[in-house]
Amino acid sequence: MRSLTVTLLLLATAATTPSAAATASIALPGCESKCGGVDVPYPFGTSSGCYRAGFKVTCDRARQPPKLFLGAGGGGGPEVLEVSLRNSTVRVRGAVWSFAAGTTGAATVDVLPAASGLRRRYVLSAARNSLVLVGCGFQAAAAPRGDAAAFGSCAPSCPGAKKRKLRHGPCDGVGCCEAPVPTGLAVTAFDVRFSWLEQNATARPAWVAPGASVLVVEREWWRERENVVPVKLSLLNSGNATGFVIPAVLDWTLNNSSCAAAAKGSDYGCVSKHSECVNSTSSAYGYVCRCNDGYNGNPYVPGGCQGPRMRIAAGVFLAMGVGIGMFVLLLVLAAIFATKRFNIRKARKMREKFFKRNCGLLLRQLVDKDIAERMIFSLEELEKATNKFDEARILGGGGHGTVYKGILSNQRVVAIKVSRLVVQREIDEFINELFGCCLETEVPLLVYEFVPNGTLYAHLHVDNPQKPLTWKDRLRIASEVASSLAYLHAAASTSVVHRDIKTSNILLDDRLTAKVSDFGTSRGIAIDQSGVTTGIQGTFGYLDPEYYYTRRLTDKSDVYSYGVMLVELLTRKKIMYISPEGVGLVAHFVTSLNQGELNEILDEQVIEEGEEEGKQVAEIAAMCLRMKGEDRPTMRNVEMRLQGLLGSEINISEEGKQVAEITTMCLRMKGEDRPTMRNVEMRLQGLLGSEINISVIEEDQVNRLNGLTFQGGNANAGDNYYSRQYSIEEEIIFSASLER
Repeated sequence: MRSLTVTLLLLATAATTPSAAATASIALPGCESKCGGVDVPYPFGTSSGCYRAGFKVTCDRARQPPKLFLGAGGGGGPEVLEVSLRNSTVRVRGAVWSFAAGTTGAATVDVLPAASGLRRRYVLSAARNSLVLVGCGFQAAAAPRGDAAAFGSCAPSCPGAKKRKLRHGPCDGVGCCEAPVPTGLAVTAFDVRFSWLEQNATARPAWVAPGASVLVVEREWWRERENVVPVKLSLLNSGNATGFVIPAVLDWTLNNSSCAAAAKGSDYGCVSKHSECVNSTSSAYGYVCRCNDGYNGNPYVPGGCQGPRMRIAAGVFLAMGVGIGMFVLLLVLAAIFATKRFNIRKARKMREKFFKRNCGLLLRQLVDKDIAERMIFSLEELEKATNKFDEARILGGGGHGTVYKGILSNQRVVAIKVSRLVVQREIDEFINELFGCCLETEVPLLVYEFVPNGTLYAHLHVDNPQKPLTWKDRLRIASEVASSLAYLHAAASTSVVHRDIKTSNILLDDRLTAKVSDFGTSRGIAIDQSGVTTGIQGTFGYLDPEYYYTRRLTDKSDVYSYGVMLVELLTRKKIMYISPEGVGLVAHFVTSLNQGELNEILDEQVIEEGEEEGKQVAEIAAMCLRMKGEDRPTMRNVEMRLQGLLGSEINISEEGKQVAEITTMCLRMKGEDRPTMRNVEMRLQGLLGSEINISVIEEDQVNRLNGLTFQGGNANAGDNYYSRQYSIEEEIIFSASLER
């Protein structure tokens, strides 16, 4: 049956499919159309009369095989790997620029040498190139010649033992990073400003990678081969990488005029019938030619765009073709129907599989039916809420996913996060920050409360804001963020380190109440541990230096990031601010505070509305920015100091002193020295003077309570009930009943 179907398909194709057009010449008559293995289509050419002005190429036949170069040959033009008329691009051999270890400064990266005289004709293709940096412990930024604004920047690092050898894997920031080339960059040469992140370059260990490399490379080619390119770089620089070529892509146009202006001139380039003129989008001026839809060939030569020629079949073959075509059509319709049914069934099974793998069944067992219906959304409902995840609904995105605005069936506005990465640890812990979720996808979709007022970053760093944040608002926001972090660090059953505290991750609702967001990089730490050793994640400028060098993550890492956020609140300066002395924002702030020159860096609004309070907050920020984590305060201490500045009055009565004494006992370092919750309850009940009424609990309820997770297996049931720790699942049960 299968062989018969294939035979019928071949017959139908032979009877009904048009043949390919006769291949037209891509070069002018009498002109060379190939050099080595590279086609040379007009307007390019190797000899006089065979090329358009500015499109001279040179075929070097002294090499074996022959090589094609841009330009007249004496100007040092790059080697041509491919010419595309359809895309109006030229793939050329790129180069690698290397920098010695410990170097800080700037260098010129030039894709087309100045001597070639080709810069006005060709530009870097922003859509097809990337700026790639390979090395360890340095940062580089690229900018057009004479323009101070950087268009691409990244900082590869090799934490820990990875400095010994560049990693053979994706270009993800470890030993290698990638930055885009912007649209409209009408240059082929730019400056690279680089600096080493190692604080003491002369004392750097010998096993740190000795240098760094910068290259402009075709994006698709790089991503297909990035596993092997770092290994080849040293060979390429030394000339030993035989046959290994790093390509870059250049866009070209005919001349510096639009289609409308060029059509009036005598040298109009689109001379073939069935061709059209297209204004270039890759540079400020120029146009290119295209063959019309259904035609292929060279639009720059007469008759270059060729259409299909239908075969003239005999009547019998025509009738046979119609019959076979109808039969094939029925087969195709049946196959489409069967495929659609199969895909629907497959999608349903995949949703059930993901729901089970993402602990959906367990969640349904743990919570009441009403709560489950409120928390668990179907994929169909979220697709409807976001108009099938329409790009117009995108609110923003980050390293871990994209956030969409959604409107539920009850008209509630929510934010829905679609993660890119499948991380099992995050699947197990995502419930910590949910309004609801969808568990029918490979990565759970998270549903958040929608916060309409944007980020704290947008309020601080916008020019001439319509409603600027007052000092009281800033102080309150700082206190609210401190309270949130204090809860994450100490009050939850598992200590959570956010790891990416910054002003762009602080959302403000319609009342300007602060909400900490984006827990994509957060990490849980068990109560009996002070920290964990993990890979470095975070945002440059906010990253705890102790965490960066030791890879030891603690709650004090969040304290440092919070201190940087306080500096932004006080100064309204961005984290990338550089002082006139060439010092970064944090260092300049601490120096100004120590030298008694704080007012020179404080925001004028802070000085006018709360200068004394601002100085006290500045001292808190300086404490948070201490280099050693053990010297920094806890977020609970920061919260208490900020609450005091907000004007909270604490009246300590005799009963308050006793409560404070109980609190001190509960905070003892050793667990064996702390009281049980039964003792705490009895002392507090004594202060209230209330009688304890103990209701009767059914036996099966007692057994269910005793079956939960307890500390100490030998304690009696009553003590267990008051001294146990809640698991994450139990906290879901209790928190789900609270009003949102």
